[in-house]
Amino acid sequence: MSWEVSFFALFYAGTVTFSGCIPCTYGKIGSIRQKGKMTVKNKKITKTNAMRMLDKQKRAYTVHEYAWSEDHLDALSVLEKMSQDAGAVYKTIVAVGDRTGVVVGVIPAQNELDLKAFAKVSGNKRIEMLPLKNLEATTGYIRGGCSPIGMKKAFPTYLSHHILDEKTVLVSGGKRGTQIELTPADLMAAAHAKVEEITQEKDE
Repeated sequence: MSWEVSFFALFYAGTVTFSGCIPCTYGKIGSIRQKGKMTVKNKKITKTNAMRMLDKQKRAYTVHEYAWSEDHLDALSVLEKMSQDAGAVYKTIVAVGDRTGVVVGVIPAQNELDLKAFAKVSGNKRIEMLPLKNLEATTGYIRGGCSPIGMKKAFPTYLSHHILDEKTVLVSGGKRGTQIELTPADLMAAAHAKVEEITQEKDE
């Protein structure tokens, strides 16, 4: 039995609930499909652009739902809500380079983006964060629900090198209160991303 099958066996048909989260597996393993919606224990989950893209590419993923609030939309709050059995939580950062325009970084929740390193690997001299007011118009997603998969356009995307040490990772599912768990290889392929060193340790 492959590690992928044994890992997802815990989530088969989405019948396991833990730490206030509701995980349900989609794609190639334990999928439940019903006219564009997923049903788990009589709970319907409307697919996001990120989920639809993964389905189209036939990539396996697990959806984790959790309670959220306007005051706790940051990645560290998400990290606290995830089970220790789940993959590492990664956050999506959207920035603007002076040469390339919009670029996307995906880094561990507990780390910070190194703007100088990010500018260098993305072919820019300078880079700055995309204003929050422009996030939805640019990506199609809102704060607290911005996924690196399924944005309005295919922006250059870079994954932190830390991802190479992970078996699975969690990124935003494309709406608040939802995380998608998948393998680093599938995330890299789905987001057409490159792996680079773009982080620095978060100041205490």
